[in-house]
Amino acid sequence: MVTKTKKVKIKSKSCYFTEIGKEPDYKDVLVLKRFLTDRQKVMHHAYSGLSAKNQRKLSKAVKRARYMALIPYTDKHDI
Repeated sequence: MVTKTKKVKIKSKSCYFTEIGKEPDYKDVLVLKRFLTDRQKVMHHAYSGLSAKNQRKLSKAVKRARYMALIPYTDKHDI
């Protein structure tokens, strides 16, 4: 019996924030949206290509931006 495995596209392994020399900030909404899915979930580090340190900072920045209503919690809140 042959089983099929799913092939997942993975972005480059270089960290975006390390390349540009900045840290994730809750006020940079356009940069944060780059790492959210269409349902406003934070992308997994395998897809985003971020380092573990910056992935943790990204999740905190997204949570702060959601609390301050800069980013919606779900896609159902989009106007």
